[in-house]
Amino acid sequence: MFNINWKRILIIFSLLQASLIASTALSIWAFGNESEIFEADAAIVLGTKIIGEEPSPVLEQRIRHAIDLYEAGYVKKIIFTGGITDGADFAESAVSRGFAIRNNVPAEDILIETESLVTSENFKFAGELAAANDLSSFLVVSDPLHMKRALLMAEHAGIDAHSSPTPTTEFTSFFKTAPFFAREVVCYIAYVAAHVLI
Repeated sequence: MFNINWKRILIIFSLLQASLIASTALSIWAFGNESEIFEADAAIVLGTKIIGEEPSPVLEQRIRHAIDLYEAGYVKKIIFTGGITDGADFAESAVSRGFAIRNNVPAEDILIETESLVTSENFKFAGELAAANDLSSFLVVSDPLHMKRALLMAEHAGIDAHSSPTPTTEFTSFFKTAPFFAREVVCYIAYVAAHVLI
């Protein structure tokens, strides 16, 4: 009679799972160090937390990088994304817009969407805004460890997007980086799995 060695199957499954997690983590880390800067129609800046009427340190670095791209002539427009999240009184994109204007970006070169609550919605609403303004090529601005998942979402949204991670990040120490990195690994695997099953 054929006996199934469940213990061995469990060990093999655990090893495969560990291998998947490790390879995903390495790819996310490596992708975050890649920049695909070229002349595009616009920068899409992914929203994140604000503090009162000001961007959080993480969001500020994203905004400043987008401004640098604009001033260097890599993009003609900046699209800020992000609605009202975490009980804030203002949309992340509106706060980002105000910060950029105070830093000498002309208001007419800034577009915002104020509806999105998660990254996939950032791209959905940014894509609609871009189509309405005849914009077709984009540099995506976010933190390095966020870029791999973000670019995959952009692809699924039908957006011609290229990676432009922030050159600086708040996630420098182990205690700041580890939770964010672990979350990205889990979220990336879950996102890919969800789309494989669809």
